Amino acid sequence: MEIKRNGSRPSQTPPADYFTGRVRLDPLTEAPEPARVRAASVTFEPGARTAWHTHPLGQTLVVTAGCGRAQREGGPIEEIRPGDVIWFAPGEKHWHGAAPATAMTHIAIQEALDGTTVEWLEKVSDEQYTA
Repeated sequence: MEIKRNGSRPSQTPPADYFTGRVRLDPLTEAPEPARVRAASVTFEPGARTAWHTHPLGQTLVVTAGCGRAQREGGPIEEIRPGDVIWFAPGEKHWHGAAPATAMTHIAIQEALDGTTVEWLEKVSDEQYTA
C-alpha cells in the first residue's frame, strides 16, 4: 500500500503548447508497471482549455467543480458540470476546458500505452471554442 498525502506533491503548470489560458494540474497517481493508469486533477480558469488531442487507450473525465465544455471532433460542444462523467474512446480527437465565465475542475484518468497517454494536436481556436 502507498498513500500520497494531500499537499505532498506540488501543483504544476502544464506546457503552454498544449493549453490556452490558465491551467493548474495536480498529480493524483501514476501507478507503477505493470499497471498503466494515470490520473490528475486539472483546474481550468474561465476560458482556459486543452488543445485538440487523442489518447491511445481512451480517457475518462469526472467533473468535480464549476462548469466546463467538451467536444469531440465533428460533434457539438457539450456543457459539463459536477458529477458528469465523460468518456473519450481510444483515438477520439477532442478537447475540454472551462466555460467562458466559469472555472472548471475535473479528474482526468487515462492509461499509458508504451509509456504514452496522450498525443497533442493543434490548439482550439477562439472561433472553435465559442461556436
